[in-house]
Amino acid sequence: MTPDTDLRYRSRRAEQCRVPSDEEEVAGAWHSGGVHVTRIGFTSLKGARHLDRPFVDLAWDGPVGDRVFCLVDPARERVLRTVENPTLMATRARWDSGVLTVALPGCQVEGEPAGTGETRTLDYWGRRVTLEVIDGPWAAAFSQHLGYDVILARSPAGDVVYGASVSLVTTGSLDELSRRVGSTVLDSRFRATFTVHTDTPHVEDAWIGRRLQLGEAEIEVRSAIPRCAVIDLDPDTGMRRSDAMRALAAYRRQGNEVMFGVDAIVTKPGRVRVGHAVRPGAPG
Repeated sequence: MTPDTDLRYRSRRAEQCRVPSDEEEVAGAWHSGGVHVTRIGFTSLKGARHLDRPFVDLAWDGPVGDRVFCLVDPARERVLRTVENPTLMATRARWDSGVLTVALPGCQVEGEPAGTGETRTLDYWGRRVTLEVIDGPWAAAFSQHLGYDVILARSPAGDVVYGASVSLVTTGSLDELSRRVGSTVLDSRFRATFTVHTDTPHVEDAWIGRRLQLGEAEIEVRSAIPRCAVIDLDPDTGMRRSDAMRALAAYRRQGNEVMFGVDAIVTKPGRVRVGHAVRPGAPG
């Protein structure tokens, strides 16, 4: 059995989210088809629609402009969870040159967010985060949209991100999941920073612990990403439209978690564009 065949066999097993034992196995991932970025996406407001971007600037603390703002439930003293508020996906947010523009069903609000001087320490999936409360029209618009009172807050970079600051899924894995579901599963359901073209399903498991060059930037892949029911929601409306989670659980379960894609930290800042090649980076 060749190293490439061995990698293909083992990468299909859910329990084998691991680092390969030698460089030959890693080299097997870089096939002749060309590993490259096919999609870049993020949202400036946590929970809002994940928007396609032609490029992203990666800073040391992650993608510039990603999840700069979030909504807070003051009654429950926690950051809003997308899985509990799926209609957030029907809203769009852009943060450009100091102006936050939010489009909600039936209205649009924009302006330059100003801090109130108030901070709140709240729960974010069991972790305490300190956020700055923001003044402006956004809280009222989202309160009306959601049907209960919320507050807009600004977070330090990466504080309302579940896992590492950069996330990555591959076309090979999406194709395999689509085959098992019986219909196309869009990459936007996973709300990843990057979609990377590969042929082999779940070859990204072999990148854990390795560095990758993407355009001008470099990242270090840290771990597989545990998934929740958000992946079954339509990425534009928040309505349930897929059985992706059930299909994924049948072959990608690891303990109590269901894994898909990987996350990473930035080891060299720089700009990444759609179409940029993805290559093995410097040793960690």
